[in-house]
Amino acid sequence: MQKRSQWASSIGFLLATAGAAIGLGNLWKFPYLMGKNGGFAFLAAYLFFVVVLGLPVMMTEMAIGRKTQKNPIGAFAAINRRTTFIGVMGVASAFIILSYYSVIGGWLLKYIASYATTGAAPADFTAYTAQPVEPLVWHGIFMLCTALICYKGTHGIEKASKWMMPGLFVLLVVIIVRSVTLPGAGAGLAFIFKPDLSAFTWDSVVAALGQVFYSLSLGMGITLTYGSYLNKKENIPLNCAKVAGLDTMVAVMAGVAIFPAVFSVGLAPEQGPGLIFGTLPHVFGQMAGGSLFAILFFVLMFFAAVTSAIALLECIVSYAVDDLHWSRKKAVAWLAVGIFALGVLSSLSFGPLAQWKILHYNFFDLMGVLTDNILLPLGGLAMCIYVGWFWGPGQLILEMESEGVRFRLQKAWIWCIRLITPVLIAVVMVLGFINIVQVIGG
Repeated sequence: MQKRSQWASSIGFLLATAGAAIGLGNLWKFPYLMGKNGGFAFLAAYLFFVVVLGLPVMMTEMAIGRKTQKNPIGAFAAINRRTTFIGVMGVASAFIILSYYSVIGGWLLKYIASYATTGAAPADFTAYTAQPVEPLVWHGIFMLCTALICYKGTHGIEKASKWMMPGLFVLLVVIIVRSVTLPGAGAGLAFIFKPDLSAFTWDSVVAALGQVFYSLSLGMGITLTYGSYLNKKENIPLNCAKVAGLDTMVAVMAGVAIFPAVFSVGLAPEQGPGLIFGTLPHVFGQMAGGSLFAILFFVLMFFAAVTSAIALLECIVSYAVDDLHWSRKKAVAWLAVGIFALGVLSSLSFGPLAQWKILHYNFFDLMGVLTDNILLPLGGLAMCIYVGWFWGPGQLILEMESEGVRFRLQKAWIWCIRLITPVLIAVVMVLGFINIVQVIGG
């Protein structure tokens, strides 16, 4: 057997893993949730759930990957054949998520090209996404970029992450400086940070819980795959804490970059693609030097998108290379084509296939519901229960303490994996199913 490739450096691994976690939804959704749910009160709840849910699951996935030196499906099959389904759900989730994530990545490329050539965004975002051909072209270009980086394996991922992630931080700082110096920017900062306990409700707690699970890319097999390329000398708990810290810091910085500018021009904040592709172009249009800052912003978003996309593709490719014994060239090429093909349906669901509904969802939304509400939390729950109660957490403690590393919080980690974390994931699942039932019933 070929020796498994490894990360060339600690910083390369850290930036690649942080890049996998720092994605589009995190950049536009977290600041909005923080502003709508009590500011610092929401941030405190979010950080609490990072500690009792995010970090325990992330450490578990990374330790399993390094111990088994396999992809998600192979790793769980090696632990116990009966747990193979956990890895299957992770790899399936990565495939599905990347198919519609690439569509959004294509939108970003379209906006970069539009600002670079015309100095403005497309006139109507809804009309653009309804087109049957052009969004597919940009979707294909985004998948090609992702595939070219993954083709080089850990070397390509590490090299891309080493310049994209610092670039992301630099662009964020530049946009923050411009945003907070706009007239009336203080209202945007107050929206994000002002403590407001009256706005912090049970729904806020639930929102913080769900955001942690998806923000840190838990249950997708990404952390497990990246962990399988990690050498034994690396401190897994410390690295996970660094990734979670970077992820949260970028999310807060994104809020400081976006919302002061939005409030400065008198527009209302909103969540999701409407903020990025609808509201912000109006903001840039009213700003001196707006076209330049628009290009910088969408390049920033592209960096966040592509570092997450390469992690998703690598998770799937590692399975094809390890277990199907495909060459990396064949795996990257065929899987990228398959993911693009599935993404075609997501893209067309805004136009020619808009009336095609399944359980009242268009295809794009259905793929998100399938992964976010079913596959990801179910896989995370099954992993915690099996590791905590059947396989035994001692196996992974030995792995995390290899090469003389001290895992001082092992008792707290065991309590989380056995009891606290499964309960919290179960809450995410139940709320997800309630949401599905409400949509179907409505």
